[in-house]
Amino acid sequence: MADDKRDEGIYVEEEEEEIDESAHKSVKDAVLFAIEVSDSMLTPRSSSDPKQSTEESPTTAALKCAYHLMQQRIISNPHDMIGVLLYGTQASKFYDEDENSRGGLSYPHCYLFTDLDVPSAREVKDLRALAEGEDEARDILAPSTEQVSMANVLFCANQIFTSKAPNLLSRRLFIVTDNDNPHSNNKSLRSAATVRAKDLYDLGVTIELFPISPSEQEFDGSKFYDDIIYRTSPTDPEAPAYLKSDTKTSMAGADGITLLNSLLSSINSRSVPRRSAFSNIPFEIGPGFKISVNGYLLFKRQEPHRSCYVWLGGEEPQIAQGISTRIADDTARTVEKQEIRKAYKFGGEQVTFTPEEQLTLRNFGDPVIRIIGFKPLSALPFWANVKHPTFIYPSEEDFVGSTRVFSALHQKLLRDKKVALVWFIPRKNAAPVLGAMMAGEEKLDESDVQKFPPGMWIIPIPYADDVRQNPETTMQPAPESLIDKMRVVIQQLQLPKAVYEPLKYPNPSLQWHYRILQALALDEDLPDKPEDKTKPKTKQINKRAGDYIEAWEKEYADLAAAFSAKTTFVKRGAKAAEDGHATKRAKVDAGPKGSEDEVLKHYEKGTIAKLTLPILKEFLTNHGRSTAGKKADLVDRVEEYFEKKA
Repeated sequence: MADDKRDEGIYVEEEEEEIDESAHKSVKDAVLFAIEVSDSMLTPRSSSDPKQSTEESPTTAALKCAYHLMQQRIISNPHDMIGVLLYGTQASKFYDEDENSRGGLSYPHCYLFTDLDVPSAREVKDLRALAEGEDEARDILAPSTEQVSMANVLFCANQIFTSKAPNLLSRRLFIVTDNDNPHSNNKSLRSAATVRAKDLYDLGVTIELFPISPSEQEFDGSKFYDDIIYRTSPTDPEAPAYLKSDTKTSMAGADGITLLNSLLSSINSRSVPRRSAFSNIPFEIGPGFKISVNGYLLFKRQEPHRSCYVWLGGEEPQIAQGISTRIADDTARTVEKQEIRKAYKFGGEQVTFTPEEQLTLRNFGDPVIRIIGFKPLSALPFWANVKHPTFIYPSEEDFVGSTRVFSALHQKLLRDKKVALVWFIPRKNAAPVLGAMMAGEEKLDESDVQKFPPGMWIIPIPYADDVRQNPETTMQPAPESLIDKMRVVIQQLQLPKAVYEPLKYPNPSLQWHYRILQALALDEDLPDKPEDKTKPKTKQINKRAGDYIEAWEKEYADLAAAFSAKTTFVKRGAKAAEDGHATKRAKVDAGPKGSEDEVLKHYEKGTIAKLTLPILKEFLTNHGRSTAGKKADLVDRVEEYFEKKA
């Protein structure tokens, strides 16, 4: 605190921007895999995909999907819960870590391999060993000779969700099976399973079916699972994205192993992490006309960050608890919190404020999104998007009917190709933003799985100071022949669908960081080099456009040679002497005295800020002043010097 001023024993520090981290809450998710173990599910099957030459059983493939999902969730959603429940096994297990029976309940032929919890490194290792079919795993995957009751399986899942994740908003049960009619001759078991499924639905648990087509027929969900699967209401904002087609038609013509190979991508499309920016703030469409919306950050740069410090001085590593203390620079005395005031620097002085006054200065009103006008969509240029946008979606908690009004406004903006200008305050004490709110359409992938939901995007509009002007250029345009040859090259390098998918190109440095952490935590071999999918595919580029690039290069060389032959270069001094004009001479360094005179002149005019950093630093160094800090700090020190001298 050497730069702080002291007045009557009160220490002053400059005001810095505060970030409300409590507003950024990740949406937690609980996923429980229920994988059937039977003779047909354990039989290896060949894949119709020519790239997959090895045979693999559906149960093993499903376990590998659960293992990979655990790995990804540890990185993307470290607070999510994942569990694995095997049913149809000869062995039965429903115990917690203390080996105590949970409530004295038992579920025959249900084996809770991984309890529903935040996955640890040991659990990931155990699941990997089970998926790779090690010796200890063979006993666990022994199928039962008796039929398992689906009502028992669903009730077991009910107990797991109730005891381990009672308050999470998103809870999902993934059922992987190839039996489309488990209780074909027993109506009582079918009825009991329907009741248990209804209990899960009332509890808020979503059941998602991943059917494996039997070897000789198609999976028909209408025989049993249509009575088990409940479709969530489309007005529920927390509902996951569903396949639009029904189970029977979507599985038509797909063999089991091919479906399992695409199981992981299907799960990932439904488990994209959503980062909540704010919730239930008023959206004012007109005077006295409000609805409520939630906000999300769907696009945000991911960077590796350290979550904690670890102390390695003891027998085993421990998480260190950090404590920060402010001390006085001169006496090393501990400065209490009540002794500190916040201040703004103005005119070389620090103006202090009380906490109440500080809150008043930062208060621009309650959080709100207020429409102040409309503009054509063409009025918003592409370069105006300089910050990450905020995605908003309606909420029914504060104002009933918000979804219907939001949908009407969304369709109107899409139909008329308009954008709404909004006054946007996302949180308390946040700076207001002028933004352009534009409607976004729903986007689906090749499997009709929702990639981006329909909603509104608020794009912060930049101020004039935020936009950098392009420098003026006097270069002559390229000849038409050169442009035509380059046009052919660009056409050859275009993607087949002319669509860039950023999700297919992960950040190589970030993935390398996580790959090293994974190898250290799971006792794996350290990788040799990172996998960089952003590198261009040089072989394909050379195959598609190599000849055209060489033709362009030859054309450019010929034009450059012809241009050099016609151009003669003349020195500026000689050209100016021929025209009768005086030649310019290089500036001579005026030395310390000239620099001080120049700074003094600017101080008298009040334009010290126009001086360059080297001049300011040279002046401060000659007068024994510090040159640390930004340009504004240097300007303040120069002004203080002349004020004291006067």
